[in-house]
Amino acid sequence: MDFQLTDDQRALRTGVRELLEGRLSSRASLRDTAGRIDRGLWRELGEAGFFSLALPEDRGGVGLGPPEAVLAFEEAGRVLLPGPAVATFLAAGEVVGAGTGEAVVTAVDGTLVPWLEEADVVQGDVTGAVPLRSVDPLTPLHRVPGAPRPGRGVLLHAAEQLGSAVRTCETAVQYAREREQFGQPIGAFQAVKHLCAQMLVRAEVARAAVYAAAVTGDALEAAGAKLLADDAAVRNARDCLQVHGGMGFTWEADVHLHLKRAWVRARLGQVADEAEEALASAL
Repeated sequence: MDFQLTDDQRALRTGVRELLEGRLSSRASLRDTAGRIDRGLWRELGEAGFFSLALPEDRGGVGLGPPEAVLAFEEAGRVLLPGPAVATFLAAGEVVGAGTGEAVVTAVDGTLVPWLEEADVVQGDVTGAVPLRSVDPLTPLHRVPGAPRPGRGVLLHAAEQLGSAVRTCETAVQYAREREQFGQPIGAFQAVKHLCAQMLVRAEVARAAVYAAAVTGDALEAAGAKLLADDAAVRNARDCLQVHGGMGFTWEADVHLHLKRAWVRARLGQVADEAEEALASAL
């Protein structure tokens, strides 16, 4: 069986990457708009078919499947796209304006609601929701009382985590090639080489799991993929910080933002405890 991307899938990934990187290249702009959604970008994504990828063509969508959606959300994770993209994507076809980017939709995801005050439509019961200080300055959160709700979009959250893990691996390697100590690039030192190698392994293992779950559509495989992707995103961001040193904590670098976003995403959709219990029960 051939799991290589098709030409159309590669073109989709390239197109989404160019759109997102062109609009989210400046960390200063993200800092200035922290906690607010760029409605212009949201509409651009809608016009490009980002939110309606999975809708049938006769309903105004692109008519693609989970593998293509995973590729698009992997790119969103690479650039730390702010906003409830997963909830808006899942609401396309159900909520007027979601597929076109005219409406921002958020949902109760576990016991958390991201972007509650910025959203036009909220799915789920948010009675008693209280603001929660978010570790990620670009993702405002509210907590809702009661038992955890089963989250939707587990695979899409995993794809975002995968994109973040790949990005921090690439960033660490690039910095290790450029930063010099004792007259040579720090990437020449064995300890840094080992960190970068471990980051690559984590990212590629997570990629295999996420892509496989997108092909099979199996909920248990999606749970396993989310576990691996959460781990890869968090640990890769930590190792990338280690490679960067103090520079990684500044707004001039994306590294600390990837770590903070990875922590938040790990609590959205299906958290580790729930995924582990589901997988253990199936064994």
